[in-house]
Amino acid sequence: MARRGLTVLVVGSGGREHALVWALQRSPSVERVLVAPGNGGTAAIAENLPIPATDIPALVATARDYRVDLTVVGPEEPLARGLADAFQEAGLLVFGPTAAAARIEASKAWAKDVMRAAGVPTAHATIVTALEEALSVLDTMRFPLVIKASGLAAGKGAVVVNNRVEAERVLHWMLVERGLGPAADQVLLEEYLAGREVSFLAVTDGTTVVPLQPARDYKRLGDGDTGPNTGGMGAYAPVPEVTPELQREILERIIHPTLTELARRGITYRGVLYAGLMLTERGPAVLEFNCRFGDPETQVILPLLESSLADLLLAAARGELHSVASLRWHPGVSVTVALASGGYPGSYATGYPIEGLDALPAEVLVFHAGTRRENGRIVTAGGRVLNVTAVAPTFAAARERVYAAIEHIRFPGMTYRRDIALAEVASAIKPTVPPTTGTA
Repeated sequence: MARRGLTVLVVGSGGREHALVWALQRSPSVERVLVAPGNGGTAAIAENLPIPATDIPALVATARDYRVDLTVVGPEEPLARGLADAFQEAGLLVFGPTAAAARIEASKAWAKDVMRAAGVPTAHATIVTALEEALSVLDTMRFPLVIKASGLAAGKGAVVVNNRVEAERVLHWMLVERGLGPAADQVLLEEYLAGREVSFLAVTDGTTVVPLQPARDYKRLGDGDTGPNTGGMGAYAPVPEVTPELQREILERIIHPTLTELARRGITYRGVLYAGLMLTERGPAVLEFNCRFGDPETQVILPLLESSLADLLLAAARGELHSVASLRWHPGVSVTVALASGGYPGSYATGYPIEGLDALPAEVLVFHAGTRRENGRIVTAGGRVLNVTAVAPTFAAARERVYAAIEHIRFPGMTYRRDIALAEVASAIKPTVPPTTGTA
């Protein structure tokens, strides 16, 4: 009797999840991909299930009913709520950390304590819970500085302020107006680190670490890093200045010590450990940790991966990552640009038909972020609507493919950045393949 291929369940509904579904479908060991709840793009290549990503009991029941071999969790909120714990208790394989491990993202204050204990380089921060306390701390700090909500804020909880007036306004919004709700029960006043940011994602089973290609995302809404913070308006991979030597330094000074400290606290971390780094004059330092795949980093990293994503994640979930062969990577570069609704990241309208998706060249990938199928058409259903992605030998060629494709796509209010990877066009540095294993 022939062996049944893997059935994989992906949890989430954004562009990151569409990219995960796309990559899992390409894995030879996978027979069936389910996604809960999915979006208008995933519906074309997988089976959407109308289950919210935070309905943990329904997801456990679904995994049992469909005989799911592996569940891959995209967003941070269900992880922080204990989705992985519930799956493990039910005897189901899941790729994603437990709630205790997910605190590395769900509580920036706790993550700072972990980094301090592990000796991981990071910005100095003071934690406050009330406005009067925060205003007193301001007297001791230099500008610019960063004000961060400790809890989950959908990528919008960090604000750089340049003077006391700006700082007082942001602190009042977080601590008095409760603009971010319980995410700002604790607020970090953090020193500003100068340099260039890098997203460093590593798959781990708590012991073995397999780093992915580093990426760089663009958080501000407008060209030239202007406007409000967003969930991410574009990204590229790999990052030319992240050499093999620098990757080893990141592993040795940041990733391994963090996993070791978590293990000392009785926490086995299985999933993606995402380190948001600043490359400073003194070396890489952690801005924040995330407990899941990045968005939009996933949309540029996975198109470069030539190895089986399913086999990698399954081995991590089983605690057998040491058995995975070295990852194979496409030798080129990848660029993605987010197309957003007018008004994002503030209020915006949805339900607009999206035109031109059927006119794009085959070498361009479109990952749906905020879409749904309605009366046979794809319509907008979120702030970030689409990620247009291309792989090419150079940044110039990848950018040209992406922006030429965007010219075909239309929906009312569509907005996007025009400078994604622009600074890298002149780079002649060849992409490097990261080291793929190491023991914490």
